[in-house]
This record gives sequence, structure tokens and C-alpha cells, in this order.
Amino acid sequence: MPSVRYAFGRVRLVRSSLRMRPLAVTVLASGSAGNATLFTSDRTSVLVDGGVAPRTLETALEERGLPLPDAIVVTHAHQDHVGEAPRIAKRLRIPLYVTRATAKATLLSSKLDVRTYDNREPFAIGDLELAPLPVPHDAAQVALTISDGHACAGIVTDLGEIPPGLAAHLAGCDVLLIESNHDVAMLERGPYPEFLKNRMRSARGHLSNLQTHALLRRVTKRTHTVVLMHLSRTNNREDLALETARDALPARVEVMVAPARGLLHIEACPPNEARKMRQLSLFAG
Repeated sequence: MPSVRYAFGRVRLVRSSLRMRPLAVTVLASGSAGNATLFTSDRTSVLVDGGVAPRTLETALEERGLPLPDAIVVTHAHQDHVGEAPRIAKRLRIPLYVTRATAKATLLSSKLDVRTYDNREPFAIGDLELAPLPVPHDAAQVALTISDGHACAGIVTDLGEIPPGLAAHLAGCDVLLIESNHDVAMLERGPYPEFLKNRMRSARGHLSNLQTHALLRRVTKRTHTVVLMHLSRTNNREDLALETARDALPARVEVMVAPARGLLHIEACPPNEARKMRQLSLFAG
């Protein structure tokens, strides 16, 4: 018999022995104007980075029929990732997870439920396990993998080079969200001042399409979908990023570009497993 929980005056059936929803990834924003990605499992919804306004987030999730987040995890202290996170946490009354370095670099109200996580130690939120790994950037930054015990997704943006251990960290990912920020030639010819170009191409800047290519050549057979993130609107083009990424990957891997704004929804488990889960859900209902 399923257990019964009471929530807001309604009876909700919880079937702990049967998975009803595969791990899903929803990109809401990706780029210098703001970043936010939702990871949703059977019973838990976690927002990685808070770079969109609370009402924008609520409207987007409501339109897609997705749950509001149970928590926010911030990867680093830059405004396009953390800027709206305190407001979201306050409005939704949910905890805000940050590394110690991010907590020191960000002015956070004592009224918020702020929880620190170690940048090398896995931690759990509900039925999701998150595993961080430090990556080089000009703010203390982490790559994250998020797993529900069945499927796994990885998100790694805002890094200037591929550090040792990153490919191994991402080896278990079914879906990989990876920065492909700029095309080297476009950056060189582009309008940015020289100091900003130097920052972009430095080891503490952002990945070029070619650097992303080098990492994608090392993806494992488990990865079935790659999403290119944080593309520069000035120094990159979608067709260039896609062409470079596809050259590094087997034909079986689906490759797409995350929009700067607008929902991109992906199921993290392999397509055949997702179909099985949907069939079980219908049977159980």
C-alpha cells in the first residue's frame, strides 16, 4: 500500500517503491544576462543558480507545469548566477546553498536560510545527490553533477580551462550541460577591449568552442545529450558552436544550444528508460 501524506489540506499518495518521474533538466536562462537551470526528480526540485527574477521563474515553471524549487544551489558569486537567488529564496521560503567562498563574496541577509556546502564533498537535497568539483574561474566556481540514483546530469559553466579530473567527474552523466562560450577568431576580431579579451581567453575566463571540443571528445558511452551553455552573443554563433561540438561527439549523441532566455526541457535518463517509466506511471495510476 502506498503511504499517505497530507499537504495543504489535500491527500497525496506517495509510492516510494515505484519511480513515477524520471530526472529532468530544464534550462530557463543561460548567458551573461542570467543563468538558471532546474533539476527535477520524483520528489525534489533544485534550482542551480538564480539569475532570473522570482516572478519570471514562477511564470515560466507554471506555464510548463513544473514544480517550484525546493532549494537553490549557487555555483559562484557572479551576479548573473547569484543576483536573484536571495530574492527567490526569500519569496519561496526555501534554503540557499552556497560554498564558503561564495558566502564570503556575496552579501546575504541573516534572515535567509543559507547553508554552506564543501566544494569537493557530495551532499543531498531530498532524493537528489549533488557532487561538486572546483573549476578555474575568476570567482570560486564549481562544476556539479546531480543524480537521483538512476540518472545523472552534469552542469559546468564559467571556467577558463579544463582541469584535471573534470572528465572523470562527468563520466557518469546521461546529460551534460557544458559551456561553449566563444569562438576564438570571433573574439579576436570582435569589439571587446583588449583587457576583456584577455580575461575571456585566460585560464580563469570562459571556455572557447575548441576547448569544449577537447572535453567532449572524452565523454563516455553513457552520455546521450549535450547542451551547449553560456554562448556569447557577441563572440560566438550557434552554428559554429554546434558544428565544433558535433565534430567531437559520436552521431548517437544529441547536441543542442541552450537559449539565453526560454525553456529547454530534457529528460536525463536514456530515452528507452524514460519510455518505460512513463508506461509504469500509467499502469500505476
